[in-house]
Amino acid sequence: MSPNRVHTPRPVRLQEAGLLLVIAVIGLLLSIFGGSVNLPRFESDTNGERQRVFFVNAEGESVAAVDSKNKFFNAQNLAQLAKDTSFIAIMAVGMTIVIIAGQIDLSVGSTYALASVLGGLVLHAFGPDGDRAAQGALGAWLGSAVCVGTGLACGALNGSLITALRVHPFIITLGTMAVFRGIAFVTTEGQSVGGFPPGLRSIIRWETQNGLSLIPLVVMLFVAAAGAVLLSRMTTGRRIYAVGGNELASKYSGIRVGQIKLGVFLASGLAAGIAALVSLGYYGAATSGDGQGYELKVIAASVVGGASLAGGKGSALGAILGALIIQMIESGIVILGIDQNYSQIIIGTVVVVAVVFDQLNTWWIRRRLLNP
Repeated sequence: MSPNRVHTPRPVRLQEAGLLLVIAVIGLLLSIFGGSVNLPRFESDTNGERQRVFFVNAEGESVAAVDSKNKFFNAQNLAQLAKDTSFIAIMAVGMTIVIIAGQIDLSVGSTYALASVLGGLVLHAFGPDGDRAAQGALGAWLGSAVCVGTGLACGALNGSLITALRVHPFIITLGTMAVFRGIAFVTTEGQSVGGFPPGLRSIIRWETQNGLSLIPLVVMLFVAAAGAVLLSRMTTGRRIYAVGGNELASKYSGIRVGQIKLGVFLASGLAAGIAALVSLGYYGAATSGDGQGYELKVIAASVVGGASLAGGKGSALGAILGALIIQMIESGIVILGIDQNYSQIIIGTVVVVAVVFDQLNTWWIRRRLLNP
């Protein structure tokens, strides 16, 4: 792709519309075949707090009231789906930026784990069981900064090694994947880190009156919006597409390819750090095993969302939709009662199918250009 004719994606393209159709079809199938589930009934009291509803049966016993709802299409499940999607989707936006530039980052799961662990250690020091419990507010800010900063540092290390040594990103990030995970394990000695200041958890786990936690979803949408602005509205985004489309031509046209590569890995590390921070606030704990296998899910979300592993193609919206499809598949396996051991097989198959369709689409476009 010539840098003088850079691909600028529209807000909603045919590919994103197709992904939305796939999401609608999967949701419809799960709603039809998923069956129903009995969920406890809640009502708000005079103080606005949610309380479970009980009634007295014929035997005079107090029994909890339940409502029969669709197993997939109910508010609690959809909120859970959005929350589970958010961690992968946030990192998928960063990964998509990397893939658009013609790179790959296999260390994203380990970056997530290391950022979570180091941020968790700082938060623990300022938590109820730490030495500085009285400075909980300061600890929340400092721990958040360490968490996000660690993600940025890991991204900077990946980008610097790739540009300085001119080694394929697959090799570098394969090595740092093990290094980051090993540092996280050695630092914690394989133990879980918890006991964080309550302020951070109260923000991330803030719930609506219906008991729905929406903060992870809000953060995901914010990251997606920032990624969309970067890729479609800024000069840097156009240069990322140009480098991924034709690195040699971009270099001769004056684009600093090394800076672009460093920048995309910084974006990937930043996204992993943000996802780790949301996870810390939501779950209130961190371990060196966090993010195990996230590499597959994040790359799968990017590829399913339309990012081409050849570079030069992809979008932030596609990354979010791809992550949602992956999570809906995992959720559907549980709802339909399928053995969860098949989850990896199904996700791997989806990735292969997405890559095949991308190759067919590329072949079709080239054929049309050669034979107008």
